[in-house]
Amino acid sequence: MKKEFQTPIDPESNQAAKKNLVWVTVFSITMMFAGFTSAYFVSMGGNFWVKVSLPMAFYYSTAAIVLSSLTLWLAHRAAKRNELGQVKAFVGITLFLGLTFAYFQFRGYANLVDRGAMLNTWIIVNDGRYGDYFEVKVDGQFMDIVNNRYALDGVPLEGEELAELKTFFSKLVHAKFDSDITDIDYGKKYRIFYKGEPLAYLQNKLQRPSGDFLGPLEMDRLNFLARNIVDDRADFFIKGELGKDFNIYYQRKPLEYKGRQLYYNNQPLSTNLNNKLLRGNKDTSTAYMYILTVLHLLHVIAGIIMLTILFRKSFSGRIMQNNALALQSGGIFWHFLGGLWIFLLLFLVFIH
Repeated sequence: MKKEFQTPIDPESNQAAKKNLVWVTVFSITMMFAGFTSAYFVSMGGNFWVKVSLPMAFYYSTAAIVLSSLTLWLAHRAAKRNELGQVKAFVGITLFLGLTFAYFQFRGYANLVDRGAMLNTWIIVNDGRYGDYFEVKVDGQFMDIVNNRYALDGVPLEGEELAELKTFFSKLVHAKFDSDITDIDYGKKYRIFYKGEPLAYLQNKLQRPSGDFLGPLEMDRLNFLARNIVDDRADFFIKGELGKDFNIYYQRKPLEYKGRQLYYNNQPLSTNLNNKLLRGNKDTSTAYMYILTVLHLLHVIAGIIMLTILFRKSFSGRIMQNNALALQSGGIFWHFLGGLWIFLLLFLVFIH
């Protein structure tokens, strides 16, 4: 009796229903990203905003996903011609290119982290900023800051000189006022000044001209400075030169950086805006960039799982049996992800 009320669903109707589900998914994802990009614009309004030049790895991943759309289209065309060998080859290549896209995305994130562009971080250095309390003499010459880099006589330190500086200050990153500072070659090449006073190195501690050793507060400040030097931070958390490697905006207008001073509308940044930048404004723009790209990557990973299933089906011949509708449905989703990534890339390049 039960069998009389069961109506078998033919494979084409089943695949057509799945195809409609794919379109519903595409629409939902589109609305979600539209919401995030709209929030992005709103957040840019009255905040400080950092625009970071995108790593080359993101452009390599773009090439991979564009090529993958082409190979998946070729696989679908081959399926309609019942050329199973080509279907296997093109689906396999598409899967490889999808994995390549994910690989370069992670390489891009690693590059951003190395440059100091974190998910949620300050824009400018507010603890241990060079010159606020401490200065350093290198071979009898005061070190300064040029274009967000440590420099001597206006020439940024690099190579072996920079490595030696980092090695010296790495011994001070965790130094404490109540413990000895050992294994430090102080005074020969490097000498530290606190509030304009040269520090001596006696009894394995740093001592002021008054005879007092640096206390807890002074040592905390020195720890922050040491960490900043080791991590290549000078005035900004993001490494590199302002105007070249990254830009800072306020109310969508770029700030200038002259003599370690930020300028807005050709005027030095006001005390109020300086305080806002120092204490109340983190780099939410980079957070948005991570959110948008990671969300897209998660959908790509779902697409890679789909490609893996299609690749397996191509060897069993089930794609041909279903008149290639499964491949067509998967292609809609994958082509959409490729188009969405191109939109996000253009958005980040020209808006972010």
